[in-house]
Amino acid sequence: MVTDFGAGSDRGKSNLRTVSDIARYSSVPKKYGELLTGFSREFGGNTIIEFGTSLGISTMYLASGNPFATVYSMEGCPAISEIARENFNETGLKNIKLLTGNFEEVLPEIKKERMKPGLIFIDGNHRKEPSLEYFREMVSISDENTVIVIDDIYYSREMGEAWNAIKRHEKVSFTIDLFRMGIVFFKVGMSRFDYIIRY
Repeated sequence: MVTDFGAGSDRGKSNLRTVSDIARYSSVPKKYGELLTGFSREFGGNTIIEFGTSLGISTMYLASGNPFATVYSMEGCPAISEIARENFNETGLKNIKLLTGNFEEVLPEIKKERMKPGLIFIDGNHRKEPSLEYFREMVSISDENTVIVIDDIYYSREMGEAWNAIKRHEKVSFTIDLFRMGIVFFKVGMSRFDYIIRY
């Protein structure tokens, strides 16, 4: 039984979903996974935060890119979280800390660690207001070296609106729009600009 706190997939509205369906519609495609690996290596630092573990595919891309960082990954559904945990065990990756529960309940656990994340991947709730709230929460614990990657920025009209609002945030220095993903930087002294790149 799937417990879905987010918008979920258009093709998977039922609470009864197969693992193959989840993998097909919720997992990050290979080329974007490889991009996450590169970002993890370049920007991850000591701490990476992920909203939305799902089966753990993107989590493993993040963890393998930077074995010296701890990847804090949050998943709302206990059944899916358990599958992800099994996947992590099979790969032997030791730098993943899986947190199961509603993001609003789990986030305080992360924030009390008083960490400065190097990389944040938001892919857990495809609705405007929750996405903006998660972004604001992460900005509050980030510094100019933090990079935030947001998945499915054009998943829906709501997500497009959220992405436009994020680009206008006062602390954002520049953004990169890859159509599927949006990348946000906070570098002080950089010229503010919104890039669009075909990837």
